[in-house]
Amino acid sequence: MTEKIKVNITDAQKAVKIPTGIRMLVRRCCNATLKLEKFQGSAEVSVRFVDNDSIRKINKEFRNIDGPTDVLSFPMGESGNYDINPESGAYLIGDVVISMEQAAEQAKRFDHSLQREVAYLTAHSILHILGYDHENGGLQSVRMREKEETVLTQLGLSRNSSYYMEY
Repeated sequence: MTEKIKVNITDAQKAVKIPTGIRMLVRRCCNATLKLEKFQGSAEVSVRFVDNDSIRKINKEFRNIDGPTDVLSFPMGESGNYDINPESGAYLIGDVVISMEQAAEQAKRFDHSLQREVAYLTAHSILHILGYDHENGGLQSVRMREKEETVLTQLGLSRNSSYYMEY
């Protein structure tokens, strides 16, 4: 069972006003995803809200893709081996970067709340940090999608009938 999850959240953008409660939702989402995955021990994760220009620069630097994206994941471990914060003893599992501009656009496009979109992107990113990959499609992509929906349902953000995600 997960002991303690510390989620460091930074808002480094001015494009989208962060709704009240979104930080708590991100923390709950990180907790729910790690619990679902039966993560053992305490963990730390950083979540940074940015604008499209910032995420485009990060995407170009780390993935050689010159365009904005919705979320980027930066795992800090490999095969379940993580660095440990010497002060807290917690595993440093990774960093999540979310474009709030892209999240707001996608929420509108998929006809659901910004809260649901940010929670989805957070769960999606935490699963990437834990080693899931949907890039090649197939069974792992389906499993990842099911886990994302499980977390969102646990948080009271289940999918509406018009929601559909393309990879």
